[in-house]
Amino acid sequence: MRVARVVAKLEPGGAQLSLLRVARILGSRGHQTRLLVGYATDAGVALARAHGLEPELMGADRDLQWRCDPEFTGWLEPRLRDADLIHAHMFGAWWAAGHAAPPETPLAASEHNALNWPEEPQESAMSEVVARIDRFYAHGPGARTVVIRAGMPEPLVARGLSPVEGFDATELPGLPKPRIVYTGRLAADKGVDVLIEAIALMTAPPPVLILGTGPLENELRARIEATGLADVVRLCGWAADPAPFVAGASVQVCPSRDEALSQAAILAMALGVPVVGTSVDGFPGTLGDNRGLILQPGDPAELAEALEGVLSGRLVTDLAGARVWAQRFEPGRVTDLYESDYLGLRRLVAA
Repeated sequence: MRVARVVAKLEPGGAQLSLLRVARILGSRGHQTRLLVGYATDAGVALARAHGLEPELMGADRDLQWRCDPEFTGWLEPRLRDADLIHAHMFGAWWAAGHAAPPETPLAASEHNALNWPEEPQESAMSEVVARIDRFYAHGPGARTVVIRAGMPEPLVARGLSPVEGFDATELPGLPKPRIVYTGRLAADKGVDVLIEAIALMTAPPPVLILGTGPLENELRARIEATGLADVVRLCGWAADPAPFVAGASVQVCPSRDEALSQAAILAMALGVPVVGTSVDGFPGTLGDNRGLILQPGDPAELAEALEGVLSGRLVTDLAGARVWAQRFEPGRVTDLYESDYLGLRRLVAA
């Protein structure tokens, strides 16, 4: 099967890791992937290559995640003609693919977080293309609600799953203990700025390792210096394999303002590390039944109190239950589901 995977924005991030992991495993099973990208960072291109995929770049000079770009549509059109199935990730990609895809080719679309528009909402533009989409993978309830409201038939909306790697990791020697770990993009939606403010409120915080890159990096570095935390908080940069940093940690913190699932939380759960997260979008579904602590987003004082509670042993979570629940995101199991769905879509459209 020849899969054309259309990506609006290729950068280091959970959504991109998810699609690249599935594509790599599908490749090992004999399915070919053509990676078509509207906008990319150098780090995103390197990430794709590390997963065995050479992206074809339109070379847009701005982020297309939230944009309707007719140029992207025109660029995609000839490149989608020989695909057996198209899977587009992020609104800008599935809007463009919805206009460019041949009518006889199955089209799937994915949203990995809630559709929280940074500028003017594009629901009318969504309505233009939902009738062309054969399966919509919503990774959280926010995305599901928005696309159904835009006219996507509810039976065609499926739960999106993200494969998570590193479940068998062992702790990297020499790391401080106890320690707090954050893994993810350094962006406003991930709430890492809230973490810095929370650490500043703690009486005696242990070492904090922050793994990731993103637009807030310089701002965070300045804030760490300004709050006197340079000896406590370490910005470690992007880690292709964060699992050895997470294994053996005292707590994984995910202070997100927008989070459908959180691969970072799932990895920590699989490794037996307590997770502190937030009550946004689909995140409570991940941390429910005491698999993690669920806080209000954007509250440094509440986060500081929760972290101190976990570190002291006053607050505990169901680590065994969390570990069992996380196994459903093992990469082979997730890819099995997508592979079966893709083949079913091809048969359905052919009929």
